[in-house]
Amino acid sequence: MRWRRLNGEKISVPILEAVEKTIREETEKGHRLKVCIGTDSQVRGNVTEFATVIVFLREKKGGFMFISNDKTTNTMSLKERMIAEVAKSIEIAYILCDLLDAYDVELEVHADINTDPHFQSNTALKEAMGYILGMGFVFKAKPDAFASSSCADKVV
Repeated sequence: MRWRRLNGEKISVPILEAVEKTIREETEKGHRLKVCIGTDSQVRGNVTEFATVIVFLREKKGGFMFISNDKTTNTMSLKERMIAEVAKSIEIAYILCDLLDAYDVELEVHADINTDPHFQSNTALKEAMGYILGMGFVFKAKPDAFASSSCADKVV
């Protein structure tokens, strides 16, 4: 995966290294961090584009994010696409979890899935929640899943 910052600046080192450097720098500045990971997708014709974000929240001091985009031409049902989003987020969370634990940084995995059964994305809620919680991560869904439903949504 290729990563960048919101301003378009490419992250040229492996994501684990970039995150560790960021945690060190932010901690040295006296910030307490929380990391939220989320993915959103958009279907355009026969192409599905995904955006995965790593959101760094500074306690009471705003935040920033790292972004990775990728595309596929695989046709998916809505439920498959929702689970693919969750899988992409879990993949990154799994890569980062030991590092975040070592620095005592809280981690949440956000799913762009509505808790209201009147919305179509709700069909994947139980599976997504089980997948994320089963991997040992903190789970958030809409309306609390801002990393996926707001941050990733803006860059997909």
